[in-house]
Amino acid sequence: MRIGMIGTGYVGLVSGTCFAEFGHTVICVDKDEQKIEKLKKGEIPIYEPGLEALLKRQIEAGRISFTLDTAEAVKNSQAVFIAVGTPSRRYCRDADLSFVHGAAKEIAENLGGYTVVVNKSTVPVGTAREVEQIIRETNPAADFDVASNPEFLREGAAIDDFMRPDRVVVGTSSPRAQDVMREVYRPLYLNETPILFSRRETAEVIKYAANAFLATKITFINEIADLCEKVGADVQQVAKGIGMDGRIGSKFLHAGPGYGGSCFPKDTQALVRAGQKYAAPQRIVETVIAANEDRKARMADKVIAAMNDDVRGKKIAVLGVAFKPNTDDMRDSPALTIIPVLQQAGAQISAYDPEAMEVAKELIDGVIWCKDSYETVSDADAVVIITEWNQFRALDLDRIKGVMKGNTLIDLRNIYKMTEMDGFRYFSIGRDDVLPEDSEEEAVAAQ
Repeated sequence: MRIGMIGTGYVGLVSGTCFAEFGHTVICVDKDEQKIEKLKKGEIPIYEPGLEALLKRQIEAGRISFTLDTAEAVKNSQAVFIAVGTPSRRYCRDADLSFVHGAAKEIAENLGGYTVVVNKSTVPVGTAREVEQIIRETNPAADFDVASNPEFLREGAAIDDFMRPDRVVVGTSSPRAQDVMREVYRPLYLNETPILFSRRETAEVIKYAANAFLATKITFINEIADLCEKVGADVQQVAKGIGMDGRIGSKFLHAGPGYGGSCFPKDTQALVRAGQKYAAPQRIVETVIAANEDRKARMADKVIAAMNDDVRGKKIAVLGVAFKPNTDDMRDSPALTIIPVLQQAGAQISAYDPEAMEVAKELIDGVIWCKDSYETVSDADAVVIITEWNQFRALDLDRIKGVMKGNTLIDLRNIYKMTEMDGFRYFSIGRDDVLPEDSEEEAVAAQ
């Protein structure tokens, strides 16, 4: 079938490329002429493993194309997806729906036969109704339905998430629209991927509720990590112990410096605003937001404390600045809080990230950006691991010790074991920094 995709950002580009891989004909539209010209050549503006190669295959197969003309993307398409940005407004933290509303109006002006207009963007509850109203007011004769189809893509694993999802959520009460959406997701439907049809408002809440719950799990285990440090417990063993409970599950129970990225900060804020708007306070999520922001600042304090409360004139090497590995996304990254606090305390910062440095250079001043991990740590008084890139998991620790000036390593992602840290003053998250990580487990095994 023919699919129109309005917007070629992260969600639009991944979704359009994967729909083309399903065998559909996809026409993607964007207002950025330079971006469209690059996409026509198979050049992508983001870092997402496997996406560029997949896109080039779809271009060569003639299943995906790019245009500046909305009419070209909408005309004769059975489904048109809105995948534009919904950033938070600075003054109130509400989602800015101006791009969604603008897309709805342009779609309305170009509708022909029956079309399902699908909100793929993450939007507040009631947005599908707003889109429907805009289209009806703009083109009263249009034959269409509006559906909500939230995305659940993890940056760094988006293709696999799209091709092999846990579930597909579609909000629509229209039988015609349901038939179209089943055809859109036909390959997944044939593979018996769960497809949940619901009211549009339900689908919109599902998206926010899912991200808020995951953010809550992250914040919960981070606070448990604080307790573990105080009492001599091991947060990784705690996470393993509670994760074995099928009611809890093991995912998103990794202690660290706090969550960031394009989804969790924005979506938790939007859910809180929705609760305020409809007099249904989301107090747990409000607390999660506050605790997460506080944690990022306290991670900088942890680094300073590891340096005997004095980093003035010290060189601190930072490994990883993206909010997570396998992405160049810097949005709400803990590094954006940690590095400036260290700089204000008088530290000199050198840093390296495999993918995010070009973006980070525009966001953080006064940092010495390096070509690799070893250049970054050269002559450093301390090393701080902020992002758990795989290449940081297998550093040559003897080489690190050889080029450092000091011997302090602060591991904010717990990617190393205590037993590997001979010769370092090693600090981690939620673990006893005196006993080896597996000491209790090994003692039990020896009995």
